Amino acid sequence: MTDSHGHVSVMLEEVLDLLRPAPGGRFADLTLGAGGHAEAILERTGPDGRLWGVDRDEVALETAGRRLERFAERFEALKHDFGGAPKVLADLGVGDLDGVLMDLGVSSMQLDDPERGFAIKADGPLDMRMSGRGKTTAAKLLDTADEAELERIFREYGEEPRARAIARKIVDLRKRTKLTRTSELAELVRSVTGSRGKIHPATRVFQALRIAVNRELEAIEAAVPGMMDRLRPGGRIAVISFHSLEDRIVKECFRRAEDEGRGVALTPKPLVPTAAESARNRRSRSARLRGWEKR
Repeated sequence: MTDSHGHVSVMLEEVLDLLRPAPGGRFADLTLGAGGHAEAILERTGPDGRLWGVDRDEVALETAGRRLERFAERFEALKHDFGGAPKVLADLGVGDLDGVLMDLGVSSMQLDDPERGFAIKADGPLDMRMSGRGKTTAAKLLDTADEAELERIFREYGEEPRARAIARKIVDLRKRTKLTRTSELAELVRSVTGSRGKIHPATRVFQALRIAVNRELEAIEAAVPGMMDRLRPGGRIAVISFHSLEDRIVKECFRRAEDEGRGVALTPKPLVPTAAESARNRRSRSARLRGWEKR
C-alpha cells in the first residue's frame, strides 16, 4: 500500500495477520506516520471499531488526518511521542484494547525531505528531530557533547566500529568550525572510514544521532510494556523494528512478560519481509516483526 508521499506500509499483511482486526475492535497505532497501517485496521474494524493514532510529527499527523478523514467518527489523532502514549491513552480512559501497533522505522516523508536532516545523500540541516518542538538537534549535539559522549553514542546506538576516531575528528573540527549540514557530516565520516561497498559509510553514525536526538530507545522501553498493560486478555501487540537495538528491547520485553505468566510471544523468531516485498520496497529489507498476546 503506497500513499501520495510514496510511503509504503511495511509488512502490512503480516501485521494484519498478527493483530486480527475485526468489526468493533479497539486499536492503537503508536507510530501513525502516513496512516497506511491505520487505514487497513480501520477498514477491518467497521462499522463501529475505534483507532487512536499517536505521532509527534506534525507533518505525519496532517497527512494521516487527510487520509483517514472518512473514518472521522472512529479515529482520533493524538500528538505525542510513543514513549508517553500509555499515559496519554490512560488519561483519556482508553483501556481494554484489542491490539496495538508500533512501526519504529523512519517514514519516507521524513527520509525524503532534506530539510528534516535524516537523509545522508541529500544535503540539509543537521536536524533529525521527529518533532519540530524538540529542543536538541543533531547539530547541537555534535557541537556540545564531549568526545567520550560522542564515542558512546556512535558505538552504542550505531554499533560503529570507528566510533572513537569519528568522535575525535568531530571534536578536532569544531575547534575551527561547526558541523551544520548533513553533507558535511557524511563527508567527515567517509574521510575517517573510507567507503563500505553499497552501504554509505555514514549510515551507522546517522542512525546513532537520530536515536540520541529523539531518545528513541528510552521511548521503546517505556511504550512496549506500558501498552501491553493496556490490552484486554487475548489482545495483541505487534512491533516492527529496523535494527538490532530496537529488536533486542522488544524481544526482552516480551520474554520478561512471558516469564511472569502475563502472556505469550507469538513470534519465537521475528518475521521478516518476503523476497517480493524486499524487492518492491528496499527500505523494508531490515524490518523485523514481533507479536505478543496477553493472557
